Amino acid sequence: MDILESMKMAVKTLTANRVRSSLTMLGIIIGNASVITMVGVGQGAQRYAAGQFESLGPNVLFVIPGSDEDDVRSNDEIRSLTLEDANAIAAQVPTVSAVAPQLQSQQQLSFRNRTTSSIITGTVPDFSIVRSFEVDRGRFLSDLDVQRSNRVVALGSDLARNLFGSTNPIGEQIRIKNISFEVVGVMASKGAFLGDNQDDVAFIPITTMTSRITGNTSPYGTAVTFISATARDEQSMEAAQFQIENLLRLRHQIVNEDDFTVRSQQDALEIVGNVTNALTLMLAAIAAISLLVGGIGIMNIMLVSVRERTQEIGLRKAIGASQQDILVQFMIEAVILSALGGLVGTAIGVGGVTLVGMFTPLEAGVSPIAVALAVGVSGGIGLFFGVVPARQAAKLDPIVALRSA
Repeated sequence: MDILESMKMAVKTLTANRVRSSLTMLGIIIGNASVITMVGVGQGAQRYAAGQFESLGPNVLFVIPGSDEDDVRSNDEIRSLTLEDANAIAAQVPTVSAVAPQLQSQQQLSFRNRTTSSIITGTVPDFSIVRSFEVDRGRFLSDLDVQRSNRVVALGSDLARNLFGSTNPIGEQIRIKNISFEVVGVMASKGAFLGDNQDDVAFIPITTMTSRITGNTSPYGTAVTFISATARDEQSMEAAQFQIENLLRLRHQIVNEDDFTVRSQQDALEIVGNVTNALTLMLAAIAAISLLVGGIGIMNIMLVSVRERTQEIGLRKAIGASQQDILVQFMIEAVILSALGGLVGTAIGVGGVTLVGMFTPLEAGVSPIAVALAVGVSGGIGLFFGVVPARQAAKLDPIVALRSA
């Protein structure tokens, strides 16, 4: 029999039972839509994370206290990083162009009758260079502010809005931990980083932070929460990391385990990428179960169809149709059901990914590979699960089929 003729007959048979055909395709539709949506959202999460880390600044290295093995050591054994460590990195590591130590603390800030809680960051002027923070109004911290421990503060844009509303904050006095600070600048909007609002912060000189807010908590010098450093260029990243590690080992007189960790943006991005990849694969695998269920549904309906069309099969075989003709007929019907369900599911999945991209910060996009794979798998499922009922129909004896009718 001609394949084109078989396809016409298959379409005619399926359209004669529209409701049953639609319900049979439902599992394939849900599976395809789920797989495409989950893969699109997962890739969007990766792009979002990459953009977030890029917002930290170019070629940034982060030096944090403690090592990867600190979970088996007490906190007393973890030596804090110090301002002196940051100064040594700036002076002795040639592949580093700027260094910004940071000391952070959650504190209450007030202006007149307005009070809010925010992160106070004690740092140095190079922070704005390392972390790519720009000033919107006024100025950032200066070297003289750090040398004299001046009581000055630069506010993030959201924090300035919360405290001052539409009033210009430059030159005004706010209170931090009941200590008066002069507002010297307001930073340009930076946005959020992995859920943390970088605009709801206040920056003060690190020397003022230790002398007025937190006190000096380290016996080794002026303790810092972590140190950010910028390599001269992307090619210098590995060399800068190596040199920083060696310098700190010498300064801390380390023999065995490091009491610090140096991480690059790429390291953090790889960790996030591994997590999002694992979650995407897991969600896609769960969604793919719907494809399996849809395939079983196709086989079930095709077996029912074979029973209902016994007379038709017997009549066709009696007038000369071969087993191969009957086999091809039923397999074409199964493939049409699964392929059409795959196309409808793909359209729904693409629409879902588009909506996610429109209404969330994720840069979700449709992966052509995921679309091709989902449609191909759905067609393959129809072919695989259509074999059993097609073979059963092809093996019917025409005399028995006509008599049973």
